[in-house]
Amino acid sequence: MSLSLNKLFKPALVGAVTALLAVTSAHAEDIKPAVVFDMGGKFDKSFNQGVYDGVEKFKSETGIEYREFEVTNEAQREQALRRMAQRGADPVLGIGFAQAPALEKVAKEFPDTRFAIIDMVVDLPNVRSIVFKEHEGSFLVGVLAALASESSKVGFVGGMDIPLIRRFACGYEQGAKHINADTEVVQNMTGTTPAAWNDPGRGGELTKSQFERGVDVVYAAAGGTGVGVYQAAKDAGKLAIGVDSNQNYLHPGTMLTSMLKRVDVAAYSVFMDSQNDAFTPGIQVLGLAEEGVGWALDEHNASLISDDMKAKVEEISAMIKSGDIKVHDYTSDNTCNY
Repeated sequence: MSLSLNKLFKPALVGAVTALLAVTSAHAEDIKPAVVFDMGGKFDKSFNQGVYDGVEKFKSETGIEYREFEVTNEAQREQALRRMAQRGADPVLGIGFAQAPALEKVAKEFPDTRFAIIDMVVDLPNVRSIVFKEHEGSFLVGVLAALASESSKVGFVGGMDIPLIRRFACGYEQGAKHINADTEVVQNMTGTTPAAWNDPGRGGELTKSQFERGVDVVYAAAGGTGVGVYQAAKDAGKLAIGVDSNQNYLHPGTMLTSMLKRVDVAAYSVFMDSQNDAFTPGIQVLGLAEEGVGWALDEHNASLISDDMKAKVEEISAMIKSGDIKVHDYTSDNTCNY
């Protein structure tokens, strides 16, 4: 009887396993991820490029190609997202807060498609929204700026003048004044339109003006515009701080550090979770405790960061994670009170 049952069930078992493997294989092959980069392009050496690095990592690990589009004007956002969905892309990843209205509209049109957005919340059952506590990472680089400054004057150059970038600036100012309450923080925004993300010339001009006022360390949160900020710092023999990606390599000896915003990890996770049937919608908030933000130390800036500076910033980082230091979020009330 046992032999008979074995003969009866063994083919069925083999068939079931074969079917399961086929389904799993098909799923891995069926995933068709897509990413819509925002203004500035995927090689902006900052925000978009961080995302590019993340999706390229996914591609190299899985062998799965992804579709992409680089937005060059605002009207293209909705068109690109819808085109990706119409062509069967899943998941579709939109980059930047400005894509939120378009992504919300398209995600409603394609409820069975998985969408994700970085830097804004779209509250829909098929959307993952990933946002960061940029103010926490900016606090840390503000600490380093104040420790490195000889003039007690540090600068900030933002891209488009929006609350998100004011959050960077406010966190930076808090960090600098945590070290020295008398530190002066000179701030400029590049513009009020999306063109502000890709204007290195204007970034350089603003930075030179700050140096003329006595600033000796400048932090840029301006996308591709930051390239001009860093070049101006190098030309003037001053220090600069990068943003989003690790930009220390751009000008070794000039880049004090970079505020890391791990959009690469966020983008990689969207694609990998989708491939592994582990995609979840909802809001993900990534700060220091979640290793979503931080600061960069490598061979390109090691000579600029003393042991005392490193120890101090690590001590403050631990205090932020524990709640002993609370970094004010500008976007909570559009003020920089602390």
